[in-house]
Amino acid sequence: MGLSKEEGCTRRPPIKAHSEPPEPTGRVITIVFLALLIDLLGFTLILPLLPSILDHYGRSNDPFYQSLQQGVDWFAATVGVPPERKYNSVLFGGLIGSIFSILQFFSSPLSGAASDSFGRRPVMLLTLVGLIMSYALWALSKSFGVFLLSRVIGGISKGNVSLSTAVIADLNSPQARSKGMAMIGVAFSLGFTIGPMIGAFLAGETAKGDRFYLHAALWALMFAISDLVFVFCFLPETLPRDKRVSSVLSGFQAASDLLSPVALFQFLAVTRGKDSPSRDKLQDLKVLGRVYFLYLFLFSGLEYTLSFLTHQRFQFSSMQQGQMFFFIGITMAVVQGGYARRIKPGCEIQAVKRAILLLIPAFLVIGWAWNVTMLGVGLLLYAFGEWVSLEAGEGKVSGGLLGLGCFWLKVVPIFFLLGAIESMSGCYS
Repeated sequence: MGLSKEEGCTRRPPIKAHSEPPEPTGRVITIVFLALLIDLLGFTLILPLLPSILDHYGRSNDPFYQSLQQGVDWFAATVGVPPERKYNSVLFGGLIGSIFSILQFFSSPLSGAASDSFGRRPVMLLTLVGLIMSYALWALSKSFGVFLLSRVIGGISKGNVSLSTAVIADLNSPQARSKGMAMIGVAFSLGFTIGPMIGAFLAGETAKGDRFYLHAALWALMFAISDLVFVFCFLPETLPRDKRVSSVLSGFQAASDLLSPVALFQFLAVTRGKDSPSRDKLQDLKVLGRVYFLYLFLFSGLEYTLSFLTHQRFQFSSMQQGQMFFFIGITMAVVQGGYARRIKPGCEIQAVKRAILLLIPAFLVIGWAWNVTMLGVGLLLYAFGEWVSLEAGEGKVSGGLLGLGCFWLKVVPIFFLLGAIESMSGCYS
């Protein structure tokens, strides 16, 4: 038996070099969601404990705390804060919050630039190692200096959040990227709802001891270790070698546009990209950036102030602080499922305007609240308006806008905590 001439001359397709198949986008999104959720659960454990932790170091006559206290007293006298010791933890909270945000402001673009050269996965693993060191120091801390060092290391290592968005941005499908960003929002919602409650419960278990925060610190450490193992075992590399920058230096030069306030307001990171917007769209983006900047100024101010305000005015315990954050988170989840997702395309700007207008009475009611019921009404309005603003604006926020937000977050905590002190002193004078 032989082959015909045509059959014998039939060409076979060339054999292509073996290449790794692309990772399914759904699996990548799920892995990023779970990794970020684990990280946020550990990160938010401290939120309801911070006022009590600072009060603890203030009562323990810690030498480093006392040395900083002299500087705080001078600063308080300069800006006209009442010379009462109960407000010291409020100022320290603003100081720690600003330090953490400043470090995160610098670390996020730099870790992103490093990942553009070395890949997302190794840089994310490195940031998680830093978070493990931070939580380990917190668990071991018996002095304010060690506790502050743990927050410094934590701020430097917090670039994993921006790396999560970078992993999603690496996905090829626009629908997958949109779904991934939505899942990141869900992770934040769940993390800030469940994490504070866990931290408050753990603190309540050891409330009678000197180191009431130990269980919360150990659980944060456990979450960080679990996150490291999970990312190491399951997260694939999403940035191919042919799409990486030629050198780390070139990546850092691109990151400078996200570190300079002038470059941020000019949106140079957007104009220098491959898909640079038109002049009219760039102008619209700058207007949106200013609005977003001012919005975060107010939002993050209340976020940092709230736990100290309730601690001083209503003597909230750590458990009550956790319940407050849980109430806010549940309200946001209801708003997300029942209202925000029903906003029609093209109506986002109107929804954002209504939500921001709703935040005005929310801030006033919270500031003037003389009982817990009135505070709850203010928190309800606040949670509704805040989540609608974020959900309706989803997809319209560029890296430049996120950079503006991070820039203002580094100075907001101390600014707004001064305002909280004035508010609290006015209530008791």
